[in-house]
Amino acid sequence: MPRYKLVIEYDGGPFCGWQRQAEDPTVQGAIETAVERFSGEAARLTCAGRTDAGVHAIHQVAHVDLAKDWRTDTVRDALNAHLRPLPVAVLSAERVTEAFDARHSAIRRHYRYRILNRRSPAALTRAHVWQVPWSLDADRMHAAAQRLLGRHDFSAFRAAECQAKSPVRTLERLDVTRERMGLFEEIVIATSARSFLHHQVRAMAGTLMLAGSGRLSPDDVAEILATRAKHRCGPLAPAGGLTFVGVDYAEK
Repeated sequence: MPRYKLVIEYDGGPFCGWQRQAEDPTVQGAIETAVERFSGEAARLTCAGRTDAGVHAIHQVAHVDLAKDWRTDTVRDALNAHLRPLPVAVLSAERVTEAFDARHSAIRRHYRYRILNRRSPAALTRAHVWQVPWSLDADRMHAAAQRLLGRHDFSAFRAAECQAKSPVRTLERLDVTRERMGLFEEIVIATSARSFLHHQVRAMAGTLMLAGSGRLSPDDVAEILATRAKHRCGPLAPAGGLTFVGVDYAEK
């Protein structure tokens, strides 16, 4: 049975997350419906990283098995035709072997969190940023972020409903930079790991925001991590500021 690797982009705003639900609209449900409409098959997708309600993606990866050996450009174009007018696009479709698994073959996942750091609200990007109107020190945020790198128990940054068997994760990258373009002031948090806990990135973003505002020091952030003191974390950053930006696979 041919297996297809799909690279997908979507605006998470209208959806209740990636994972199919019985009643609510989801990204997985929308794409699986499109698959059935063009192929006649009730196929199921497996993705690299299930995103929460409101979280976006510019390079989500999923695989799907179909009975017919379709041309890859036909798969891409047919899915996009049936997805309109939803804010979901299949950027590419590629034939892969059955050994490829979008989730289990992944060796690294990448996320980006965007903070609009200015008094005036966003006009064009309001659904894709967290507006923080008070001044934030990006260098101080970056210094605090470096205290979270490495292999740790991230219980302090884990959702209460997280179903992961272990809270231990290895954080490979957590960089904070400020980007300026005229009066546009955006702080970007870029992070990478093999896997993340439920709400981990958003919890880290909220905590780093407190560091940037001077309410937490880098040592405080390290202490929150070490003591697993969830009550000392910052607020859970809004979902709209988070984007799944890529996934790495081992070379063939």
